[in-house]
Amino acid sequence: MDKLQLIATCPMGLEAIVARELKDLGYENTRTENGRVNFEGGLADICRTNLWLRTADRVLVKMGEFPARTFDELFEGTKALNWPDWIPEDGEFPVEGRSHKSQLSSVPACQGIVKKAIVEKMKEKYKHEWFPEDGPRFVAEVSLLNDRALLTLDTTGPSLHKRGYRKLVTEAPLKETMAAAMVLLSRWRPERPLYDPFCGSGTIAIEAAMIGWNIAPGLRRNFTSEQWPIISKDLWDDVQDEAFDAVRDDVPLHIIGSDIDPKAIEVAEAAVKKAGLSKEVTFRTLPVSKVKPEGEFGCIITNPPYGERLGDDSEAEKAVRQLGLTAGMLPSWSFFALSPAKSFEHYFGRPADKKRKLYNGRIECGLYQYLGPLPPLRKNNEAPSH
Repeated sequence: MDKLQLIATCPMGLEAIVARELKDLGYENTRTENGRVNFEGGLADICRTNLWLRTADRVLVKMGEFPARTFDELFEGTKALNWPDWIPEDGEFPVEGRSHKSQLSSVPACQGIVKKAIVEKMKEKYKHEWFPEDGPRFVAEVSLLNDRALLTLDTTGPSLHKRGYRKLVTEAPLKETMAAAMVLLSRWRPERPLYDPFCGSGTIAIEAAMIGWNIAPGLRRNFTSEQWPIISKDLWDDVQDEAFDAVRDDVPLHIIGSDIDPKAIEVAEAAVKKAGLSKEVTFRTLPVSKVKPEGEFGCIITNPPYGERLGDDSEAEKAVRQLGLTAGMLPSWSFFALSPAKSFEHYFGRPADKKRKLYNGRIECGLYQYLGPLPPLRKNNEAPSH
């Protein structure tokens, strides 16, 4: 099969991070749009990117894109695409949709038109009038923007943030993809200590450990496209074998998470055990005022609690004030905090060196970055001086 047009979708604000991940994986020709990064690859790259992307939500196959101001244009444009190359005659092919700033604004109507067009194309190929749809699943999506239709197939299934290690969930959990993005945006490296004083269910600490050991985030889960006839089991096996071989489990890690809520720590300990990292990551029940991280040149990466408005919630305000006091006692450490509170810097006690707008779910947040000194460079494999 020729080179495929592939799309990695992501939350707004993470596009540059996903693009960097793709570049690190060897994909040079990327193009970034709002909420997505376009790249090229073959069938093996569908497997590889699903397995390795830490900050993306899904990997899609771009089937086609064309003007669609009328239902006729939508039908004919969809029918012209090569659906039977992907979908077998027993394939299940539900259609999802969205529309923005387009004349075809009724999403259910657009979904119906696309479904009908795919069926007509399948009839031409398979010479059947009816399809049982009891085989592998191929979710098609029609996305209309400014009267242009983008048709895709979802290769992922449940979003990539579902790594498979977290079953129980505490309130308002931080998504794994966002936690990974926070670690990647920091300057943390495995040789530096990492501490999360508001760890909740432990997601930042676990994602950091996976990054430190170079564990592909998709190794413990399955993907919809594993069932697709067009992608052989051997191809999936080869990519998974490569990922297992890439794990660096001999790298020492110094990662600790703490939280005042003992139930959250129970959830975190269950998750880190399921991730196979319980010997590398330590969790403690501890208020932030008792936090005393050890070591130099470490990183605190955290998602502090917040009320509707910081300042109205005295506990959340106190927590951020205490985090600021902790920062004052750790001059060689860097601090990275994700918060939707506009007054975060005021309660922390000083302005951030850098701020970045990110979205945790639908909530607009700032990633407040306080950059400490980097560790001295090593010479001749010697340990860094302190």
